[in-house]
Amino acid sequence: MELKRIVLLLSASSLIFAQSVATETLELENLLKEGLANNPQRKALYEDINAAETRISQASALPDPVLSVNILNLPISNLGFDQEPMTGKQVVFKQGIPFPGKLRLKAQITEVGVSLSKDQYAEATNALIRGISNTYYDLLFIDAAISTIDKNQQLLREFLKVAEQKYAVGKGLQQDVLKAQVELSLMTERIINLRQKREKLEAALNFLLNRPAEQEVGALTQPLFTARSLSYKELKDLALDNRPLLKLWGNRLAQNERRIDLARKNLLPDFAVTAAYTQRSILQNGQGGADFLTTGISLNLPIYARSKQKQQVNEQRIIRRSLEERRESVQKTVERDIDNALTEMNKTAKLVELYRSGIVPQAGQSLESSLTGYQTDKVDFLTLISSQMTLLNLELEYVRLISTYHKNITDLEFIIGTSLPVN
Repeated sequence: MELKRIVLLLSASSLIFAQSVATETLELENLLKEGLANNPQRKALYEDINAAETRISQASALPDPVLSVNILNLPISNLGFDQEPMTGKQVVFKQGIPFPGKLRLKAQITEVGVSLSKDQYAEATNALIRGISNTYYDLLFIDAAISTIDKNQQLLREFLKVAEQKYAVGKGLQQDVLKAQVELSLMTERIINLRQKREKLEAALNFLLNRPAEQEVGALTQPLFTARSLSYKELKDLALDNRPLLKLWGNRLAQNERRIDLARKNLLPDFAVTAAYTQRSILQNGQGGADFLTTGISLNLPIYARSKQKQQVNEQRIIRRSLEERRESVQKTVERDIDNALTEMNKTAKLVELYRSGIVPQAGQSLESSLTGYQTDKVDFLTLISSQMTLLNLELEYVRLISTYHKNITDLEFIIGTSLPVN
């Protein structure tokens, strides 16, 4: 076997990740569009918004009026309507009217409820984008890892041929041949495990896209690696302006403020307007027969306000303090997540550059040196195989780091609720 051919394979192996990019076709952007259009959970939350909007007019509407029909002062002795002058047939209409401002506050509480539904919808959309993106990048790593191992298998087969040739002429050892065969089998095992993981990831992605679980996911498009320079303060400000979860807690506080106002309003009485028409028959003695119209206004008396209405106000104020503490906790959690994700992204970016410009090329050069030494009997076969496996593992780590970096970006965009700014 010519040394030149093996060296060419070495070069191809070290560039496997870059080469795989050119043949991939399925883009993340198209998958995101499909997921946002078809995900059933997101659709359900959208319907929650529609349902919430129908509650606004309900909350601002007056209570249903009451219509009653009465018989007044009917004599039990003969059940006649023409015996007593006070006997009559009555129709009563009664309309309740809340104290001015109560219906407006109820409508405002419901309007904020619509905003809460929209915030939940936006946060679910945010989470769906992260789920699809991270699964996509996991699949990218699997594909790149399989391709990397496959190229290294080709390289190891060439080494095996060299070992077999040397063993055939009495210059090599049988254990060298067996060692190469074992490593080939181990690589095959790794590919089998990776393909099994890919099937699971395909099922996870199909679930998010609302596809059949068994549908195959085709070749993927690898985005370009571009290191980002971002500041914590910049990301924190973006999160405060864009993260749906933070907006949700802000709206919960706004809704509670209106609930407090409504609880205060409940200290004031509600009214009821009544109109009644009474029809009387002419009596047997020829008297009577005049009809009556009765109107009136009634109101409830909050005489138990100390144990009822005032306690409602206190309850809402306590809830407000609880909401403020929870919102503060959520905001601190978001800030912590930004710091952790930013640190992880910066670390991963540095490692990617280190592997790309230093570690992987150096490992390739080390393997070439070991191959030259083995050809001239200055290095044993185990050293050659060790160098080759080291290169393989470093290449796998390199493609994992690139996948991790893109997932770091996805996580940051989820945390701040919007796309990262372009440098």
